[in-house]
Amino acid sequence: MSSTPPPPDRPRPLRTAVVIPAAGRGIRLGPGAPKALRVLGGTPMLIHAVRAMAASRAVSLVVVVAPPDGAPEVKHLLDEHALPERTDYLVVPGGDTRQESVGLGLDALPEDVSVVLVHDAARPLVPVDTVDAVVKAVRNGAPAVVPALPLADTVKEVEPAAVAGEPEPVLSTPVRARLRAVQTPQGFDRDTLVRAHAEVALDGEGATDDAGMVERLGKPVVVVPGHEEAFKVTRPLDLVLAEAVLARRRANDGF
Repeated sequence: MSSTPPPPDRPRPLRTAVVIPAAGRGIRLGPGAPKALRVLGGTPMLIHAVRAMAASRAVSLVVVVAPPDGAPEVKHLLDEHALPERTDYLVVPGGDTRQESVGLGLDALPEDVSVVLVHDAARPLVPVDTVDAVVKAVRNGAPAVVPALPLADTVKEVEPAAVAGEPEPVLSTPVRARLRAVQTPQGFDRDTLVRAHAEVALDGEGATDDAGMVERLGKPVVVVPGHEEAFKVTRPLDLVLAEAVLARRRANDGF
């Protein structure tokens, strides 16, 4: 009597998750709440950032890495704001550095996640087309992908002054055509990013760019077009610009 052979193994679905490190204090914006919790258009920047990631149909999970003692507050904040039903979210406590916080976010991912995006909470207005372009490039085989823009300004490499405000001698002028200003979300094959966090040692304040960690493994990193509205809100003037962008979106699109 013959038996029916078992069906062949099916490939694991390409599920995509986002890690948003939001444990920083954001001192350059001045005193007050942590940067990710500053209000933009009446809503915390973190909520804008989560919604920007969840707007992509490719994203099924968002992991928010909260300040070490602020996970319950962040969880309550997310519960209060509407997010797409197709997108799940988790909140985990972060570490003392961004590198540690991203690593803790990676540790929280389910096994079925194969593509990981890492996004700055301080980039609240990144368009969904940018998110989708990063995901597509990873799914097409790139181990690491970053959105980036050409530079408008000439850049000088200088010898930093010992005292702030002192003149600094110029060392070189890089070729501007070869330079890019990198944004987020950065996208990764999960195994590659996990390996980078396992093998690249924490040094001082840690790495601030996950793609740079992958570069140190000798793995290729590719660039896709970024967007001018994916700028980082770091200083008070950035917040004014973000408010203007958000007001324009609401006037034009009912965003």
